[in-house]
Amino acid sequence: MTIAGAGKVGRSIAAELLENGTDVLLIERDAAKIRPTALPKARWLQADACELASLESAGLNDCAVMVAATGDDKVNLVVSLLAKTEFGVPRVVARVNHPKNEWLFTESWGVDVAVSAPRMLTALVEEAVSVGDLVRLMKFRQSDASLVELTLLADSPVAGKAIGSVTLPQDCALVMILRGGQAVVPSPDSTFEPGDEVLAIAVTSEAEVALGALLGASSAAAPTSDEP
Repeated sequence: MTIAGAGKVGRSIAAELLENGTDVLLIERDAAKIRPTALPKARWLQADACELASLESAGLNDCAVMVAATGDDKVNLVVSLLAKTEFGVPRVVARVNHPKNEWLFTESWGVDVAVSAPRMLTALVEEAVSVGDLVRLMKFRQSDASLVELTLLADSPVAGKAIGSVTLPQDCALVMILRGGQAVVPSPDSTFEPGDEVLAIAVTSEAEVALGALLGASSAAAPTSDEP
């Protein structure tokens, strides 16, 4: 795993990955941000990640995942493009700092997954205040599929029913149920209960609407996480 940008975001990502036993290389141009004592298990390279020579020194040819996590969208786009086109990195994840630039973070720039903190925060706020509504938490950039969430009301049509007895709409799949602060893996014998936070994948917007109707949503998914 290679991370371009050792600011707060880059270091936070690295810390989580290192905790999970992942080998991490951090590339940072600013010497003041290179802090080996803060992340002693990480490898560090002081270099400009926008330069081919720097990425060659980082051994990007053998890299499975590249994360462009700097605070500059232009840099993240250049790093993503170089990683994908020049080094064939299988998976490129890029940080989007400004929502107005989201439309650029596509396959054309080598980006497999674009992560926009402002968009994610907006979705989480909507989820917190929209009990009973189907909320789109994120949309997968390479398809029309979305991760959606709905907190079941007491009068939901599926409340009290076994999951195995409920036929989900076509192009929908349950992912997880959050209940009382605990994650419940859906199984045919599990039941839907009022207050459950149901997370599901909907492949199309039509599937979102159908899923919302099945679960008793008062409105369709808020289309805020995928608009440019």
